[in-house]
Amino acid sequence: MARRKNRPIRKTRTGESKPARRNKASSQSEKRNNPLGSYLLRHLQNFLGTLGRICRHPVSSLMTMSVIGIALALPAALYVVVENGRAIVGGWDSVADLSVYLDRQVSAEAADELARALRDEDGVAATKVIYADEALEQFRELSGFGGAVDGLTENPLPHLVVVRPRPNLAPQAIEALGTAISGRPGVDVVQMDTEWVSRFQGLLDIVRRGVALAALVLAVGVILIVGNTIRLDIENRRDEIEVSKLIGASDVFIRRPFLYSGFWYGLGGGAIALLIVFGGMWLLRGPVQRVAGLYGSDFTLSGLHFPAALAVLAGGAVLGWLGSWFASTRHLRQIEPGQDL
Repeated sequence: MARRKNRPIRKTRTGESKPARRNKASSQSEKRNNPLGSYLLRHLQNFLGTLGRICRHPVSSLMTMSVIGIALALPAALYVVVENGRAIVGGWDSVADLSVYLDRQVSAEAADELARALRDEDGVAATKVIYADEALEQFRELSGFGGAVDGLTENPLPHLVVVRPRPNLAPQAIEALGTAISGRPGVDVVQMDTEWVSRFQGLLDIVRRGVALAALVLAVGVILIVGNTIRLDIENRRDEIEVSKLIGASDVFIRRPFLYSGFWYGLGGGAIALLIVFGGMWLLRGPVQRVAGLYGSDFTLSGLHFPAALAVLAGGAVLGWLGSWFASTRHLRQIEPGQDL
């Protein structure tokens, strides 16, 4: 039985074999049939390629990211300060309590009835009655004048009703509530001291607006930092860009890796900002707890929550992208092949 000889592979005019030409044609056909896949593949190549390019220059890249991180850390740290201040004010619910001192002639039963009536008022969260005997006993224990108290022939203290307003009730509403209570029968004095709390809340509002203004100014600074970095990168790769334009590459195609470079710079700066903020919180948490313990408080310093930390990372990435877009769009238009001839 005659053996079948292997037929030689014919070469085309371009030097390619028929199978190679067939594979190349099929690959081009697949790209035409799946334009979205090829588009995403090019983006993925640029996405990872720019990261590799940044990693090949660790010192300069880290310096750029550090500057961005410091700029992002300042508003993030101020935000943490404001949030902890709000937590402190929120823990001072007892400061807004109204102390309703009754006439000495009012009996304990009448004090209980008044407390029940006040509990049904709008804006009142809870009431508590401190009877005259309890108040005198507390005074004996806390004042250190036990001997003088024992020498009294009668209790000079009246019954007291403590009224706690509802949370987040406006100071004006608390004052109006106190005025209404002071007009009830059997009420001698209504004491409330919420003015300084209102001032502290007003101060926090000013700081909060200052944080927003600082964040806006520093965001512009981050855009300028990334834009200057991308401008230098474009100048260093000027010859490569001119060659790309000579073979027909568009500005959009050339700009793509620079956009991803700005994205990585911003994302790295956001990560460094989080390290700065969390490191500062870790250093301050112990001293703050010791100071709070001296005042009998269990306050604990809290850092950035997950949504806020994610916002810092996303904000850095977006600002880096914007800075790169402005710089690359402007400078790529100024580069034309052969203009230096």
